[in-house]
Amino acid sequence: MTRPGHNEGFDVSAARRRCLGYRRRILGMSQKVSALHAAPAFSCIELTDTIYYGLMDRRGSEDDDVFLMSKGHGCLVQYLILNDLGILSDADIDLYCTAEGRLGAHPDYGVPGIAAATGSLGHGLGMAVGMAQADRILSRSTRVHVLLSDGEMQEGSSWEAVMMAANLGLSSVIAYLDLNDFQGLGRTSALHPAFYPVADKWRAFGWEVAEVDGHDAAAIHEAVTRRSMEKPFLLVGRTVKGRGVSFMENEPIWHYRSPSAEEYGQALSELTEVTSRHA
Repeated sequence: MTRPGHNEGFDVSAARRRCLGYRRRILGMSQKVSALHAAPAFSCIELTDTIYYGLMDRRGSEDDDVFLMSKGHGCLVQYLILNDLGILSDADIDLYCTAEGRLGAHPDYGVPGIAAATGSLGHGLGMAVGMAQADRILSRSTRVHVLLSDGEMQEGSSWEAVMMAANLGLSSVIAYLDLNDFQGLGRTSALHPAFYPVADKWRAFGWEVAEVDGHDAAAIHEAVTRRSMEKPFLLVGRTVKGRGVSFMENEPIWHYRSPSAEEYGQALSELTEVTSRHA
């Protein structure tokens, strides 16, 4: 069930083309700065694109949906989407992480299209809960979409927000967990095995939960649009860190690093081949 809006008739083929384009553009940006969070962005590209183009209401009213990139280090894809939507300029993208620019490694409040400063992990869900409760008090129909990393779910503040959302019955909160099984420099399942099974924990806290392939735009869209809307909702997206570039996938060293010229060429070639297969 969805509210009427621009997201009717979500085009999965167009989403696939956009997501491949984001990966190639992020690689291009990597050749202008000494380091960037490419691999963390690559794992949440399909999730973020589907939120913006398939799930959010963005019609220019006070009831427009809100998106929070709680996984602040995944913001490269958000910047590119905001650029495609005309909210950020080409110059903003070109000046990423430079003294002359306004886009940093984590999103900052005040930048057009950015609803909150994030990246100090563990705060985004709490802010989403507060926004949703405020909207309820103001009788607004806004929904708050918040994208989380599995690493930040080790913060106590995140679990307090999980519990509070259920206590308040905030069905307008839709959370997306980028479950790439990495935190910092190692696998979450190896370093923090008690985190699993994560979906069962959220259900026990009073949330409705669905699990899908986090790189499957159609599955993401279907799971969220079919939610009951009776409880806060979590979509667990099973993802791959560095998705799409063979030498980046599931390699901790690529958490914050720019590829060399040779590596850039290889990565771009791999993504070109993928683009050709899906043309």
